[in-house]
Amino acid sequence: MDYFDSSAVKKALPYPLLIEALTRGLQLPIQAPARSYFAPNDDASCVLIMPAWKAKEIFGVKLVSVWPSNKAIGCPTVSAVYVLLSCENGLPLAVIDGTELTLRRTAAAAALAAKILARKNSQTLAILGTGALCVPMVQAHASVMQFKNISIWGRQKPKALAAVAELKTLGIESHCSEDLSETLKQADVVAAVTTATVPFIRTQWIKPGTHLGLIGAFTPQMAEAEPALMNQVQVFADDRSAVLEKGGEIYQAIQQKKILASSIEGELAELASNPSGPWRKDDQAITVFKSVGFASLDLIAAELVYQSEKR
Repeated sequence: MDYFDSSAVKKALPYPLLIEALTRGLQLPIQAPARSYFAPNDDASCVLIMPAWKAKEIFGVKLVSVWPSNKAIGCPTVSAVYVLLSCENGLPLAVIDGTELTLRRTAAAAALAAKILARKNSQTLAILGTGALCVPMVQAHASVMQFKNISIWGRQKPKALAAVAELKTLGIESHCSEDLSETLKQADVVAAVTTATVPFIRTQWIKPGTHLGLIGAFTPQMAEAEPALMNQVQVFADDRSAVLEKGGEIYQAIQQKKILASSIEGELAELASNPSGPWRKDDQAITVFKSVGFASLDLIAAELVYQSEKR
């Protein structure tokens, strides 16, 4: 059985290769039941179990822990481990660092959606949030589009500056932005990667033609953008059923009767199968990609990690 730590996962999953793998892999028959949710402490902390498999080939399961209180002690809010098994004999194949795997597949999926949905002449990228997903989001988006300006916004300026410094070591120039409304008014592509429970993205701040990736709100109670925005945009999902069940802004907008479940115009597999399709209505349309994560993405990425030793 092989073991891949975070460094090995990074090496195995360069963004261009991972995005290509997601594009192909989402067209294959993968079984991915709804994730299981457990609250062992009866508080905001939780454990998620996310299985997925390709019959007769490979089975994977991710154990994810979400501990919001870890912010106070300087530990990651989200951590995970991934296990791969053979569907031929049931034997374990690999144990993979699920935290790095999740970061990279989440960023890659958002970048794939942006590549398809954003205006082709988009020049300014804005990342909202300075947690673990901030730098991966920039790297993934920069691998599929050429941006002249990259802004990093967060509630804590020192963290935004740290992200800018880290990106510079990776050869990516960016800058810290302190005014959220101005950041959004200037951005062509936005990726929000926070754990916000109160919407902070105001509808009036989003300019026509923007592509907005809402990545952070993964429960019905969470929201990064105002649910009212959803009836003014084209809505897309990483996975329809998962977003309808857990996608904060979409769930709340439906509950408030601002949109219908049928308002979701497409999901990531459909976008990937027809990337040049007429998804965006015109250059003035605002496109929203709502992501809560789903197990097929993990299996595709994990299999790519496992196969990396053979490349």
